Amino acid sequence: MKENTLERALQAIREYYQDQGMANELGFGQRPALLIVDFQQGITDPGRPGGCNLDDPIENTLVLLNKAREKKIPIFFFTLSYHPTLFDGGMLVKKVPLLSNFKYGTDNVNLDPRLKPEADEPIIIKKYASCFHETLLSTLLTLKQVDTLIITGCITSGCIRATANDGLQNGFRPIIPRECVGDRAQIPHEVNLMDIHARCGDVLPLERVIDYLDSL
Repeated sequence: MKENTLERALQAIREYYQDQGMANELGFGQRPALLIVDFQQGITDPGRPGGCNLDDPIENTLVLLNKAREKKIPIFFFTLSYHPTLFDGGMLVKKVPLLSNFKYGTDNVNLDPRLKPEADEPIIIKKYASCFHETLLSTLLTLKQVDTLIITGCITSGCIRATANDGLQNGFRPIIPRECVGDRAQIPHEVNLMDIHARCGDVLPLERVIDYLDSL
């Protein structure tokens, strides 16, 4: 019953947005890159503070990762990590003290063991929600002439949304495969997917993204 109520509410908002001229699809470009955001042990292990069950998004991302490797598109991994003194966490760590668990040298900042980057797939450390904030991502994407960002990972309502928004603002086409992102709770997950699709990216079925990569 609760899921039906949520879906009805989301559908009403979708229809309103569409009537207002929002939620147009950006579509795919010609040169994609795959971003895998914050699938790190401190978040993907439900037994740790702030951890949650992200098994399905990880397994679906592995499918996409294998296809991306087959097509030889650029792949970037990201992890949230701070100095042991937290001096580099700024106001975010004050606002969200949970993040003090993500310090250099702890396995909370290590990628989930199911993800094994290859030698040419960098792991970029970030401090804030967006993968663009004070990282070299935009420069690296420009050097590789990327125009489309396939964004996977967590958390939908935080780092995924922030990265999609910054991606759009930096001139890229953000694509979010629905089955490849996750959150700590269903309501923020669904609401933010809806709003991302309305404002700053295309939220699409994984199958459609795979078909796009197959077409390259």
